[in-house]
Amino acid sequence: MNNHTRDAETAIREMLHRGATRREAIGWLAGAGMGLATAGTILTRAGKALAETPKRGGSIRVAGYSSSTADTVDPAKQTLSTDYARCLMFYNGMTRLDETLTPQPELAATIENDRATIWTFKLRQGVAFHDGKPLTPADVVYSLLRHKDPKVGSIAKTLAAQMQEVKATGPNEVQVTLSAPNADFPVVLGTFHFLIVKDGTTDFTTAVGTGPYKCKEFNPGVRSIGVRNEHYWKPGQPYIDQIEFFGIPDETARVNALLSGDIQIAGGISPRATRQIKATDGFEIFETKSGNYTDLVMRLDAEPTKNPDFVLGMKYLLDREQMRTAVFQGYAVLGNDQPVDPTNRFYCTDIPQRPFDLDKAKFHFQKSGIGNTAVPIVASPAASSSVDMAVLMQDAAQKIGLNLDIKRVPADGYWANYWMKAPLGFGNINPRPSADILLTLFFKSDAPWNESAWKNPQFDQLLLAARTETDLTRRKQMYCDMQRMIHDDSGIGIPLFVSLLDAHSSKIKGLRPIPTGGLMGYDFAENIWVDA
Repeated sequence: MNNHTRDAETAIREMLHRGATRREAIGWLAGAGMGLATAGTILTRAGKALAETPKRGGSIRVAGYSSSTADTVDPAKQTLSTDYARCLMFYNGMTRLDETLTPQPELAATIENDRATIWTFKLRQGVAFHDGKPLTPADVVYSLLRHKDPKVGSIAKTLAAQMQEVKATGPNEVQVTLSAPNADFPVVLGTFHFLIVKDGTTDFTTAVGTGPYKCKEFNPGVRSIGVRNEHYWKPGQPYIDQIEFFGIPDETARVNALLSGDIQIAGGISPRATRQIKATDGFEIFETKSGNYTDLVMRLDAEPTKNPDFVLGMKYLLDREQMRTAVFQGYAVLGNDQPVDPTNRFYCTDIPQRPFDLDKAKFHFQKSGIGNTAVPIVASPAASSSVDMAVLMQDAAQKIGLNLDIKRVPADGYWANYWMKAPLGFGNINPRPSADILLTLFFKSDAPWNESAWKNPQFDQLLLAARTETDLTRRKQMYCDMQRMIHDDSGIGIPLFVSLLDAHSSKIKGLRPIPTGGLMGYDFAENIWVDA
């Protein structure tokens, strides 16, 4: 682009910003000696740049997919996605997780560690709570230690247990000593529950944080209203004057509210609802690729699923591409029978993709000796889309003489009565903020949620070693080795990683995917603006 064209584009952008029409802009470009094709290109680029420039002002209404009288603005007690979105309007954490789940400084200006055990945080200067009180080390110490207090009843008490000591070590410094090394500790602090509250806060009928919005109203089970924090420590943010946030549990009602203009953002949309939204002018689907998956669970402590050839046969029976298109309308990426998804910084690209292969499946089933014995496979709406996935597997199995008998069970009681109890069934795992947390919860030999009862001492040792390793290159190789072990030997089949879907008015700008959840990892409020 030459200087003349660049200057013309800048001028057009300023004209559009002041409200000039397209005809006026083209007339100006013609007068400046620009040909029609060049003028069109400049106008398109200038318009796109203008649309991507944040604008201040406006008021919006946002509906999530859950609502309860147990709604809270106490970070320690959040349990639902609407809690996460609400609290992220009002509070900040010491760190935040970016698009690859890498921790970035937030209220912590700098982060240092000694052997991943002693962590020292310098606090950001110029940060104040909504009532004007400056952020101090005492606020951070109180916020972290309250998770260890049994009287608080923190949801994150297990994660907080590793904090052996939390203390102020200077007028602007906090030091945390862990009971064992954990290179992922900044990731832990970037999760939803570790948001920072004022020292001594026990009353959470409202929220007084350092976040982008001040709490104007909080009515559990009804709505929350946040108004712009004019003294927010991030220059220029937030952009919107007021956000009203509430839950509409019924998806049809939520979509209708969006399309009628009653709300501007609808969180938690299923693939089946996307066609209606995309077919309506003025609305868009926002896709977040994430680590969410529905997995095939084969218990390695039961018959016939304990047989390694049976397990391999089932994995080859997964027609991943058909599931992606038929069940999830394309809103998924192929999985490879290990749980770390491609958005994660520790995702291993070196493991060959396991294909859908009926010949190999038949070979392993014959080797397992299963014969014509009917094999029950339990599926339920509780494990998202598992019934549809089971039907596709049943159809494929019939082609090679395997009799899969689908046992459809209701959602009510599924997790207590069938999950991890039926020899062959399904699970549904939400995104986790780190590879360590994911693997520890679901694949460590003694994990309470070790779905397939897979036990591998070498894996356990490697998992603990990776937790202490601060060299990212070596750590990534460790996680790659663990993913390969799960892919090769565990009783888990992961055909796909399913996208999280939201919908919004086309006037809403600034959304970008954060894989901890929909709506930018529920942190949409400070980042979006209205393109009026």
